[in-house]
Amino acid sequence: MDYRSEILRLKEERDACIVAHLYQKGEIQDIADRVGDSFDLARYCATTDKKTIVFCGVHFMAESAKILSPEKTVLLPAIDAGCPMADMADVEGLRKLKERYPEAAVVSYVNTSAAIKAESDICCTSSTAVKIVRSLPNKQIIFLPDRNLGQYVAKHVPEKEFIFWAGYCPTHNALTTMHVEEAREAYPDALLAVHPETPPEIVELADFVGSTKEIIEFCTESHNKEFIIGTEEGILHQLEKRNPDKRFHMLKYRFICPNMKKTSMEVLYESLRDMKHEITLSNEIIQKARLSLERMLHVK
Repeated sequence: MDYRSEILRLKEERDACIVAHLYQKGEIQDIADRVGDSFDLARYCATTDKKTIVFCGVHFMAESAKILSPEKTVLLPAIDAGCPMADMADVEGLRKLKERYPEAAVVSYVNTSAAIKAESDICCTSSTAVKIVRSLPNKQIIFLPDRNLGQYVAKHVPEKEFIFWAGYCPTHNALTTMHVEEAREAYPDALLAVHPETPPEIVELADFVGSTKEIIEFCTESHNKEFIIGTEEGILHQLEKRNPDKRFHMLKYRFICPNMKKTSMEVLYESLRDMKHEITLSNEIIQKARLSLERMLHVK
């Protein structure tokens, strides 16, 4: 079967748009109407006039699209594509922290469930986290679930007091200084660009730290011709498309998020064909979580 042509046909029939995160497989990125990081896709899903959003990513991303567009049908082709870091945050634990620190603002990374967002004051992405925290009047910040991103933000906003959740991204957190040393030795002329979800000791050694979109922009705009990439290898697809004259090396062998790779062309086709798997949330959760996402989108 020619999955590509069938997906495009069904997309028109269903009045659907397909969005794909930068960690998705190359063929999924190529068929999407929009490819981007969490922040870019959140904004796009909130503005598209299509009745159906097919989210090629993981569960919390599709939930965010539903929260911002409750009147639309949101499909997650790979329904078992979760996020281990998002799963590390629980509502009961967050409520206890809020009771302990009543003056603190709760800033949750978008890599959280809808239920956590509903308990938060504002959300952030890796590209907006520093700006979001700076915009808040509160001295104390409860930051969850990623302790690595939280420590990165704390370094840039030293005037705030942070209470970190102990979560992390298993894919990014697996990096060690040994990986950096080996890569620097193998590619001495390359610049190292990493995601702030990496451990603090990796961030300290990097030439550039930023979101997936920011890493792509940095490598594209740089006059350097060789780069070591410290984030999920799905980003290579756009890096190589935009920069055919440059060389890219992964900081770690098989730097893969298994959940991001669960969406295949067959799975995407079946999702559109059968209109599965639809994301549903209660009105209460949508209303509460929407506030935290909208506050994020409105920070300039």
